[in-house]
Amino acid sequence: MNQPPPRALNRPRHIRVPAFAPVPVRPRKDGWTPARQAAFLAALAQGGGVEAEALRVGLSRESAYRLRRKPGAGSFAAAWDKVTGKPPEKRKVTPEERAVRARFGLLKVRIYRGRHIATELKPDNRALLSLLAQIDRAADPDRPGA
Repeated sequence: MNQPPPRALNRPRHIRVPAFAPVPVRPRKDGWTPARQAAFLAALAQGGGVEAEALRVGLSRESAYRLRRKPGAGSFAAAWDKVTGKPPEKRKVTPEERAVRARFGLLKVRIYRGRHIATELKPDNRALLSLLAQIDRAADPDRPGA
């Protein structure tokens, strides 16, 4: 007697895109804006391929890979790897990236029932506190423990 699998096993997996710092790029209407970067990651998380999802947001596969290789794209690349299921690489957040995260925050992609519904700006308090501690240490080199 073959029984159908329980309903819970047929449900799609819960899709979660990690918060990421958008790649700093020159502002262009037809370029990789932070909103397009978030929409691309959301589409990629839903199981599409890089070429199809880049076309969905109005850009090419080649430009997506160029964006991934740009300086300052570490957070974006880590989020890309996470949503595609690649094992995460150990990476350090550079001081430049920490400053960008502290000033501008992170983008949090919201997906509900398999659809990208919103992109929120999320403050990165950890980066802000780390940056403040770094400034504090630099300002007072005679402090014990510095």
